[in-house]
Amino acid sequence: MSLTSMYLRYKYGKGDRQRDAGLSTPDDVVRYDDIQYGKDPKWQVLDVYRPKGVEGKLPVIISVHGGAWVYGSKEIYQFYGMSLAQRGFAMINFSYRLTPEARYPAQLEDTNSVVKWMFEHQEEYGFDTNNVFAVGDSAGGHLLSVYAAMLKDKEFAEYYHIAVPEDFNFRAIALNCGLYCYEREDMDKGTVLLMNDILGKNWSDKDLAMFNSYDKIKEGYPAVFLMTSNGDFLKDQPEQIIPYLKENNVPYELHVYGNDDKILYHVFHVNMKLEDAKICNDEECEFFRKHLK
Repeated sequence: MSLTSMYLRYKYGKGDRQRDAGLSTPDDVVRYDDIQYGKDPKWQVLDVYRPKGVEGKLPVIISVHGGAWVYGSKEIYQFYGMSLAQRGFAMINFSYRLTPEARYPAQLEDTNSVVKWMFEHQEEYGFDTNNVFAVGDSAGGHLLSVYAAMLKDKEFAEYYHIAVPEDFNFRAIALNCGLYCYEREDMDKGTVLLMNDILGKNWSDKDLAMFNSYDKIKEGYPAVFLMTSNGDFLKDQPEQIIPYLKENNVPYELHVYGNDDKILYHVFHVNMKLEDAKICNDEECEFFRKHLK
């Protein structure tokens, strides 16, 4: 593992512990924890959250967490996930295998396994599989944007040897502070070391081209709530994906949060102590409701 990845794990872990200090499970949410969806009992596990007292099937949100592909788990997204469940959804919050211990596309394989698990357990947990949405931020935004492209491009999925479900597509997705395009010439030394951990030290331009998601969008790609903020270090990334959304007639909304008097940083929306996070998440869920079947 590179020093870059080691530093990111330390930095992000410290920040997330501070962010969530003092938070607890809301009284109006029921949670089902540590459900294994794959063979790995540590990383291939998920939680399900539902609004308490609500019977029957609910529209589903699947959360693909961020963390630069090298960090993260369902635990650091539990309070964010439960806040979405409070808005009337059945929420699936999952961990996936991290790189470099499990190199890309292991994270996409795990996302695909969660989708299949959802179909297999739809009756048990009350999933309305006709109305499935997803959220992903930072590296999770990248993973979600790639996976959504695979659902409409089977050849792209086959490149990574991933058998995506037949006749399935998200109703809509939220790409939050995500990364959709890396160019080798724009990478500093730390980013190159990170990509070595993700793709292997001998990664090629073709590997990088297939890693990028912006140009894999085709007609039928799900509607997109595209979000960034004025203090997001990836705030220019939507410019990479928007032309392809337009070209392929994909409905989308771009939301940029923050103003001259308020700087909102990368993935601010997962901080349940921020009023701006509440506003953003309300607007995302309202976007999803517009696309209910």
